[in-house]
Amino acid sequence: MTYSQRVAKALLDIHAVTLSPDQPFTWASGLKSPIYTDNRLTISYPEVRQAIFNGMVEQIKLHFSAADVIAGTATAGIPHAAWVAQNMELPMIYVRTKPKDHGQGKQIEGVLKEGQKVVVIDDLISTGGSVLNAVRAVNNAGGKVIGVVSVFTYDLPAAEQNFMANGLKYYSVTDYMTLIKVAKENDQISADHLKSLQEWRKDPVSWSEEKVS
Repeated sequence: MTYSQRVAKALLDIHAVTLSPDQPFTWASGLKSPIYTDNRLTISYPEVRQAIFNGMVEQIKLHFSAADVIAGTATAGIPHAAWVAQNMELPMIYVRTKPKDHGQGKQIEGVLKEGQKVVVIDDLISTGGSVLNAVRAVNNAGGKVIGVVSVFTYDLPAAEQNFMANGLKYYSVTDYMTLIKVAKENDQISADHLKSLQEWRKDPVSWSEEKVS
């Protein structure tokens, strides 16, 4: 079993990720989805969070070794960023979803110096929209984001397109295709479920519309 597969299994075991093709979840956008992810649960499991931050450190060393600063997205990315920054002995900042409406109106907390190379950490990549907003905030504040690392990604084509449009690479400790393969191997889903889950990733909108009709 690969490292990515071991983390995927851990996410399934602690129910940080739930698969339900027959009774899909509804996202805030109204889109129907066969998967629900709550990676915030991982912070309560020492072995799981250890595996995640080890995986993140490995990705950063492999792809973004020039990093000067580790940034966490508020709120789910903050604990993972803290453990990574501590392990790598690097400064840490975190990025709010929007500037505070009081005080100094900061969106970024911590010390960020002009031109510092930053890796942004998030818990989940769906379309990439929220983390790319954090990337823009860091760049606007004088930093230079060189990449994004997450716990998990849905592997959606929209994310690939959005990151490509922003000239940025992202890597995850584990991913959707790995997770559903692990779920099938462990008899947590059927062959029919596997097919449905694969179809959702290719075209979430059409899959959702089919479930509604």
